[in-house]
Amino acid sequence: MYRPVHARLVRAGVATALAVALTACGGGPKTDSGSNNGDTIVIGASIPLSGPLAGFGSFQKWGYQHAVDEVNAAGGIEIDGEKKKVELKLLDDKTDPNVVSSNTQTLISKDDVDALLGSCTPALVTAGAVVADRAKVPFVTGCSPLTAFTSVQDWTYAWDIFFLEPEIAALPFQTLAESGQKTNGKVAILHDNGPDGQVVGGQVWPAIADQSGFDVVANVEFPTDNTDFSAAVQKAKDSGADVLLVDAVTPQAVSIRKQMETAGYHPKFIQMEKGAEPVQFAEALGDLANGVTVGAYWDPSFDYPGAAELATAFEKETGQTQSQHIADSYTAAKVLLDAIAAAGSTDKEKINAAIGETDGDYPVGPVKFADDHTAKLAVAEVQWQDGSTVVVSPADQATGDLLFPAS
Repeated sequence: MYRPVHARLVRAGVATALAVALTACGGGPKTDSGSNNGDTIVIGASIPLSGPLAGFGSFQKWGYQHAVDEVNAAGGIEIDGEKKKVELKLLDDKTDPNVVSSNTQTLISKDDVDALLGSCTPALVTAGAVVADRAKVPFVTGCSPLTAFTSVQDWTYAWDIFFLEPEIAALPFQTLAESGQKTNGKVAILHDNGPDGQVVGGQVWPAIADQSGFDVVANVEFPTDNTDFSAAVQKAKDSGADVLLVDAVTPQAVSIRKQMETAGYHPKFIQMEKGAEPVQFAEALGDLANGVTVGAYWDPSFDYPGAAELATAFEKETGQTQSQHIADSYTAAKVLLDAIAAAGSTDKEKINAAIGETDGDYPVGPVKFADDHTAKLAVAEVQWQDGSTVVVSPADQATGDLLFPAS
């Protein structure tokens, strides 16, 4: 059994993003001169529609818009006795925390939004959350691991629905133990130097590996914009590790997997956290994606209300394979919209109070916020098999068997 890793592990990783966000805050926005004329409820979000995380952003866009479209199709939300439609304003943050900060400032001061939704990954979410919190604008997000979120500051107006890092980091070891598959007990770790890469790859994985009886024989950190991983892959290969753990964004994860094949490195178990989540990973790799596992917090097979229907709606509307990011983004938007409906007002204090009272079942499972403004999601291990993800752990949620060895 692993032991939770203390929040101090993420403080250094999010410090840069916090500094960036605070720079954008200045003396605070002017909320009385925006373009919102009160005829609609205006919700804003800065999301990565371009840059390395564009794959995540495309799913966020759909999830946010789908929740808004559902509300509008039902006639809108009653505010002070009058039904009002919801307007969603989305800005591209280009996977850049500086742009998230400026976009969030624009949404508050120019568009006079009533509330905000978040971006994706700790650096981007933090940049927006800090601006929103200082401006006293309600902000609901998924896509930021909880310890990274809470380590930044004590939040008043920002709320996060996602997973706890130590729990998702423990999945590779739990999956191997549950499957009964044998390895040589050696682990190689490759991770970026972004906030979650430093935490998960640099600190949490080594700690859990040690607690689980594994020996970390290689741990290589690389810049978030790195493209050549030949030296890192060779070091992992030379270590003789049967277990490879990678934490990187999708373009880098794809490159690493290709360069592993070039180097002839075939570990028995391959975990690619973060980068292997979206379907773009499997599309870019084809058969090389087979056997790669990644932590998950949602699958349409989970017994949550609306989970299967959400996946069906996405695939019908887009013709694409679903991703778990449609679920956390849809749920974040739904929680915010439900709170506005419960408040019956666009008063930001009333909306924020209503968010804090959230206690319901959503497609990602039950959502109830703790005192630190987080709602923890259960996690599972999924594995890419023939272009689709299969739940391989825990056993009571599995939809297929673990492919082992992975390569």
